[in-house]
Amino acid sequence: MSTTATNELKHEISQLLREYQQSRSERVRNQLVQLNLGLVRKEAHYWINQCHESYEDLLQVGCIGLIRAIEKFELSKGNAFSSYAMPYIRGEIQHYLRDKGVTVRIPRRWLALQQQAVGISRSLREQYNRQPTDGELATALEITLSEWQEIKLAWINRAPLSLDVPIQDGEEGATCLGELVPDSNYRSFQLAQEDQIRLQQALVQLEQRTREVVECVFLQDLTQKQVAELLGISVVTVSRQVKKGLNLLKNIMGVAED
Repeated sequence: MSTTATNELKHEISQLLREYQQSRSERVRNQLVQLNLGLVRKEAHYWINQCHESYEDLLQVGCIGLIRAIEKFELSKGNAFSSYAMPYIRGEIQHYLRDKGVTVRIPRRWLALQQQAVGISRSLREQYNRQPTDGELATALEITLSEWQEIKLAWINRAPLSLDVPIQDGEEGATCLGELVPDSNYRSFQLAQEDQIRLQQALVQLEQRTREVVECVFLQDLTQKQVAELLGISVVTVSRQVKKGLNLLKNIMGVAED
């Protein structure tokens, strides 16, 4: 699609979103679903390679997530709709697969590349004295940037967020990511769908280093010492970044302080 056509499509979607916010018309909502169906197709194609569910079923489930995004999107916040909608689409499909007890398979080649990337990342960090970019890692792995980003996504999404991992927070005692969600009765395996999406969206808003530390601790279940070794920083820095990340997430998600 040309740049002109893409801009025209974005403008049309923006106009329809504005109209839907005012009218809540089912006709307008259906138009928005049709115009954004490509987002759902892309996500369904990604997951079809990692499970035995039919493409049609994944497409239908993804459309439910798209509709949820349309209903909750606020133009006034200035976010791109496609970026806003993807966590809803992905979250709906993941929720569906987990409910069915589907084990998401990561291709063996991707697992090997992910392991290889750990060593390469460490070498590049020593060489550049900073965290390597996705583009630099992809080049070093001799794969496309798009494939590396898919590998990262598959690795992150291989399991639900570990919300119950306790984190020692200085004199304040232990805290955990699960405290950021409204209902303390939920646990990671039964966390409300909307809270999962809110957490995913909030994590994306953290600066890169803080997000990396929080994801390593809560998504990969690594100890603070392991995270320090992986990222080439001190354990004290990891602890500070975890505390900083939790505080920022509380602010982003609007969690009231005790």
